[in-house]
Amino acid sequence: MVEHGDIRVVHRGGSKINSREPVISSDSRLLLCASGECVKVFSTSTEECIHDLRGHTGLVTGVLLRPSNHLQAYSCSADGTVRLWDFTDGILIKVHLPPPPPHPVFAAHPNTAHLYIVSAKGLQLEVYFFKKQKFSLKENNKKGRKNTFTCVASHPQDDCIATGHEDGKIRLWRNFSHKKEYTYSTLHWHHSVVSSLCFTPEGTNLLSGGVESVLVQWRYNQESQKDFLPRLGAAITHIVVSPDGALFCTSHSDNKITIIQSCVKVSAIIQGLVKGESLSTDLMVDPRSKAMVLNGKPGHLQFYSLQRDKLLFNLDIVQQEYIHQSGLQQFEVVKAAFTASGNWLASVEERKQKDAELELNLKLWMFDEQSQSFVLNTTISAPHEARITAMCFCQSTDSQTTMLVSTSKDGHFKAWQLATPAHTEDDGPSWSCDFVGAYHSLVPECCTFSADGSLLAVSFQEVVTVWSPSSWELLTTLSQPPGAIRDLCFGKLSCSKYLVGTTANNLLCCWNLLTCALEWSTSMNTSLLLADPLSENMAAFCPQAGFTDLFVFKPNEPRPLYSHKAVCSGNVTRAVFAPREEMLDSCEESSQWLNHSQLYFLTQCMVNPTNTKLSKLVIDDSIAMTPFHLLLGKHRGQQQQQESGQDSLSAERTPLPQGSAAIKEVSSSFLHV
Repeated sequence: MVEHGDIRVVHRGGSKINSREPVISSDSRLLLCASGECVKVFSTSTEECIHDLRGHTGLVTGVLLRPSNHLQAYSCSADGTVRLWDFTDGILIKVHLPPPPPHPVFAAHPNTAHLYIVSAKGLQLEVYFFKKQKFSLKENNKKGRKNTFTCVASHPQDDCIATGHEDGKIRLWRNFSHKKEYTYSTLHWHHSVVSSLCFTPEGTNLLSGGVESVLVQWRYNQESQKDFLPRLGAAITHIVVSPDGALFCTSHSDNKITIIQSCVKVSAIIQGLVKGESLSTDLMVDPRSKAMVLNGKPGHLQFYSLQRDKLLFNLDIVQQEYIHQSGLQQFEVVKAAFTASGNWLASVEERKQKDAELELNLKLWMFDEQSQSFVLNTTISAPHEARITAMCFCQSTDSQTTMLVSTSKDGHFKAWQLATPAHTEDDGPSWSCDFVGAYHSLVPECCTFSADGSLLAVSFQEVVTVWSPSSWELLTTLSQPPGAIRDLCFGKLSCSKYLVGTTANNLLCCWNLLTCALEWSTSMNTSLLLADPLSENMAAFCPQAGFTDLFVFKPNEPRPLYSHKAVCSGNVTRAVFAPREEMLDSCEESSQWLNHSQLYFLTQCMVNPTNTKLSKLVIDDSIAMTPFHLLLGKHRGQQQQQESGQDSLSAERTPLPQGSAAIKEVSSSFLHV
């Protein structure tokens, strides 16, 4: 077994940029925000990421400008450190190790003009004066739980505290230096929870936001006068104002930051990876833009740049207004696939009403060169009678027809074919059903085409069927040990005669299509199997004891090319091989599989279950120096690999899934037919 010390895992992007308040620089040119384990520095005019301030080994929990130097900022992290940065040049200046705080505070806001700090938590509001005086208030009147504090802000000049509440009201507290004489007034526009409050630097206005996606600007001491900036796209989670008051900045629940010119107009939008309610589609790579494509905001597919860690655009698939109402069933995008050229995109959307049948739509989108976007070409209502389980295009560039296959719980698979009209005056190409297939009333679960398009494999529970798309003849069925098939991948190039699959009873199987027999199988708890479209390599992710192991192999090889113990914590939910912009020429056996493609995978961050994390495997600088590696620098942290020198698979170095004895046998001896 080859050593993997020259390959390491890096966090490529996708972390939330809306989990903490962002910070605007004194000159309003730069925006700093916590993003996973780093601090991102964006340009407020171009929306581009200028620097990634990396060094923390835990989640960054806050960013603050240094009062004595407007070019420096502090960041604090769950790793227990506070770091000082020159954020204009992206340089770490100093690392502090402060003692841990005595107890957590929900929210705190200082008033330096009158020397006090205000905090709110639950039903309690407290003001700490630096002169050893304290004001404490518990809201426990007859209005009950709806008075829970949700946010707090202190006026920069006056003795006034603004608090937001669950009932949608804003309360302005005054004269709290005398406990029994305090007063408060109430402002009410929001119909639900007030999530954020912020005073402008001069204190002339108060900004508020919530689930309505509207920024409200209240005139201080003239609260009946207010301005609105509506339709910001998603619920507001944070509001900040630049030191000069020229820019407002709102964070949103869809992992977006909006930069606003004084509550008048939106001047820039910084959009991170959108974490939808569910990730139903696979991770895909758009052959044209090389962007990663997956579920985004409801009813959309997002095209995300892997190189820039930035959302490029959203494609509205459902094309219906999304209604923010709890319990309302709406159309969701559940499947998607691209042709090899990127000229066509197929999508499946579904909606299940409580007392109604499942609604399904299959849509075919054609790329329009003029608009540089996908345009809806064909909509097929009710393409199947039950939920679609899998969908794939024939990826052969030599094929004379463009074909899509879908499998369904209704027991059938269907082949959809693109037909070009015979006369030029017709509407243009459109899609129609060419064939309907079934096998002994079993349910098909997955499907895949061979690289040259001459074969189609469809699994029907425990049976793998192989079809000829040219004649729709059932060529053969492949035998295997009992267990429903979960994944199928055809080999490519020199391994094109092999078909690899995984089963529900933890088997990884390889069939020889020339002999129609099982070539080899091994016991592996494989949760995800995928093939590199540019090489013979395949990757298998195997969960074990809270971590996931990675094995890379060729179907014709008697041993794994590469293995990685605990490549990440938790389960890998989706993965994709993305082509490199420039091919590498690594000669090391352990890293040659990364010469053509990079392997990206999505995990659920253990620190924050709602924080989706996009990682990839890269070759160390001793093998290749890439532009992205130069951008990252040479920090290794906890991802540093173990020293090299071993050439066999061992239990101490590589975690083995259930049935590890079989893997040891595979690693030390040739596979038999």
